[in-house]
Amino acid sequence: MTGSKSYLKGKRILAVDDEVDILETIEDLLDESDIDCARDYESASRKIATTKYDLAILDIMGVDGLKLLEETVDRGIPTVMLTAHAINPETLLASIRKGAISYLPKETLADLDHLLDELLGAFEKGEPPWKLLFERLGDYFNQRFGSGWQDQDKEFWSEFSRNYQISKGIQERLQHDRRILDKGI
Repeated sequence: MTGSKSYLKGKRILAVDDEVDILETIEDLLDESDIDCARDYESASRKIATTKYDLAILDIMGVDGLKLLEETVDRGIPTVMLTAHAINPETLLASIRKGAISYLPKETLADLDHLLDELLGAFEKGEPPWKLLFERLGDYFNQRFGSGWQDQDKEFWSEFSRNYQISKGIQERLQHDRRILDKGI
């Protein structure tokens, strides 16, 4: 990330995963950020309720990540879902609908710093992070989920691909975004 602005530098980030090695990897990769870790739902929920974070990275399995996502969205914390065992079209769709700004497979962990920097940059500039995600990892999802994986919910994906910015999850997140609410929008 040399030569360009780092959107991660100095950010306070909550990383939640039940696997210690994943948390250690996140801390190593995001060394220019202030990382706070939690290994279970209860401690993560307490941290979300009492600390202001610039970003949350949540595992889905083992820590009840989708429930934590509701809490982070309610507090206006941009949230990225990071998963291995729960990587499927259903949790991807649930993450979008509940307001996550992205959904990353743990297989991309080696590039986490670059992916998060781009996603957080898009988010901070008001650009749709989901569009960026599908530009970067669309082929991965198609290969992983199989051809036609979006056919199960054609209406949602059709509307979503027409305009990433009006998806239900983004609307939900905006309802809790202080930057928007403080302007009376």
